[in-house]
Amino acid sequence: MSDGKVPMSPLRLLGIAALAGMAAGAIGLYVMGGPSGNNAPAAATAEAACQGREATLARLDETIGGEVAAMLPADPSRPLGDLVFDAPDGQPIQLADLSGKTLLVNLWATWCAPCRHEMPALDQLQREMGGETFEVVAVNVETGDDVKPKAFLDEIGVDSLAFYRDDTVGLFNELKRRNLAVGLPVTLLIDDEGCLLAHMNGPAEWASEDAKALIRAARRPVEG
Repeated sequence: MSDGKVPMSPLRLLGIAALAGMAAGAIGLYVMGGPSGNNAPAAATAEAACQGREATLARLDETIGGEVAAMLPADPSRPLGDLVFDAPDGQPIQLADLSGKTLLVNLWATWCAPCRHEMPALDQLQREMGGETFEVVAVNVETGDDVKPKAFLDEIGVDSLAFYRDDTVGLFNELKRRNLAVGLPVTLLIDDEGCLLAHMNGPAEWASEDAKALIRAARRPVEG
């Protein structure tokens, strides 16, 4: 049907698909329980561990734009090292076990169309920038065994990303409790000490120069 409006770009359409997935496609993504007011002192203590990142956050704020315009700087920065999921060997790890490098943590599922669209770009970003100081940590969050997600990655030729997994969907639920996730995909930019720098709900072009500039800004050591 023609109504005279300009057609939306594929990425905009994928963003709308992501929002639809929050309501209709996110089977098994739900929250058990909720935050307790008794956790406030502990939360304040935890946030204190990530203070002193004002210069980094300001630098990121200046870098955010273009293909990663939906990224939101952390306000405030807070530790996420206690997040749990499975390593490529199938054993549970905490995010803190990956400390020492800047991380781009991306939660995805095979039923999520925007997730599938951005996976090759995440693989390219890891291939071009991954190493001792940076890693793309793509975590598959869907119930069932590994067959379907691994088959999808093989089909599209992903060969640079390590296979992280959470078949309990507990990681997504925990991020939802912390007001960092509303649907898939969700992406977190985390510094080398496990502190959140920025976060995004929805897809992005992760192999773009905008995304690479964002990663470089996050990795750059703070002077003074």
